[in-house]
Amino acid sequence: MKAIVYEKYGPPEVLQLKEIEKPIPKDNEVLIRVYASTATLYDCWQRSSTAPTGFGLLSRMASGFRKPKQPILGTELAGEIETVGKDVKLFKKGDQIFAATFFTDYGGYAEYKCIPEDGLIAIKPTNMTYEEAAAVPQGALTALYFLRKANIQKGKKVLIFGASGGVGTFAVQLAKYFGAEVTGVCSTKKIDLVKSLGADKVIEYTKEDFTKNGEIYDVIFDTVGLSSISRSRKSLKKEGHYIFVTFGLPKLLQILWLKMTSRKRVIIGVLEDRTEALIFLKELIEKEKIKSFIDRSYPLEQVAKAHDYVETGLKKGQVVISIRQNNKT
Repeated sequence: MKAIVYEKYGPPEVLQLKEIEKPIPKDNEVLIRVYASTATLYDCWQRSSTAPTGFGLLSRMASGFRKPKQPILGTELAGEIETVGKDVKLFKKGDQIFAATFFTDYGGYAEYKCIPEDGLIAIKPTNMTYEEAAAVPQGALTALYFLRKANIQKGKKVLIFGASGGVGTFAVQLAKYFGAEVTGVCSTKKIDLVKSLGADKVIEYTKEDFTKNGEIYDVIFDTVGLSSISRSRKSLKKEGHYIFVTFGLPKLLQILWLKMTSRKRVIIGVLEDRTEALIFLKELIEKEKIKSFIDRSYPLEQVAKAHDYVETGLKKGQVVISIRQNNKT
């Protein structure tokens, strides 16, 4: 089978298209014919070993210090089950699925991928193409996990910093679904997108500092790790929640100081491996409560170009990798 392989850390050019052996599913696994994956900032961090300090150390421990332990990136995918192991009960040949692979060994940048049936895998939404479905798991699961941890509910005021990104686009939609009043923060070129997702207000971060507008929020959700804790703390309610998806060592020290000197609650950490959440998202999509947004799509052989684009910081929503472009229904 064809796959994008990287054998050393470095720039996008280390990603090489190769012919490798097709995997064989274990008794508890399904073999997926992959039709789509994505290029995320996390994939870029893994490839280049440039994740923020602290977060990057954990990432390097997982992926390998000297060279990558897992040579195929791709943290989410959508496709069709080709075969199932003899002990598999939940899926059958021909099932159309979507899945997250960041809890296992990645592997989305390949024509085939084996996943345990009890992994983060579910039947894909019936009203989505494979490309649209592949753009859901990582961003939507992350947004849902942290919003639930912040006890998101009707009437709460939520500010989402980085509202146009892979996590942010889902955070806006999910917060609105749960009844919150949502303010999105993004750049000028991304304002229309954030408005279209349902944000009640959009702040252009180069023109307005949300910490100086007098608004007080129940939740500040920083999806990109770029907000200032020292300036933002006065914009957060006394017992409000400050959410960080990514953070380096300097930010971690600020977080610890905030927790020591106030009653404000900081939410950090890793996601839970819960298939229930993926099924919940599938149901919301089929009810047309949330959707994925695809900025650009690249064929498998152009994954390096996709990574180049992601690293410009210009992307909106998700960048998709089409692995079998004639099978996107």
